[in-house]
Amino acid sequence: MKQVNVRIGLLACSTALMLFAAGCTLKSTIKETTDTTSNVTGTTSGRTWFTEDGLLHPEHKLTAFMALNQPNMEQDLSRGQGEYVTSLGTLLGLSDDRQAAFHAKAQGEFETLMTSDHEARLQQLRMLAR
Repeated sequence: MKQVNVRIGLLACSTALMLFAAGCTLKSTIKETTDTTSNVTGTTSGRTWFTEDGLLHPEHKLTAFMALNQPNMEQDLSRGQGEYVTSLGTLLGLSDDRQAAFHAKAQGEFETLMTSDHEARLQQLRMLAR
């Protein structure tokens, strides 16, 4: 019985050691991969979108918001109201008292905004916010 307990103990210890060693290797491999990806995207894109803390730089927030929320933005812009168009106004720096006017202008320009390319659309939205 003693030998069985010793063998089980040794088996458990060796299994734990192998898992620990494999975990360290896996962690190192993941870190190397993400570091390499960060270095490549940071140096080849011509601009960095994120801070060292992983936060989006303020100058890229509008572009990211529009890209990630395009279908919802189109619906809100066509109606001239909604949380997405309000958030858009906030990203453009509008105060609460200027939001309604922005919503109406954006709704009036909906057809133009939806036929423009992405950069032109952002420029038009910035102009509407003035």
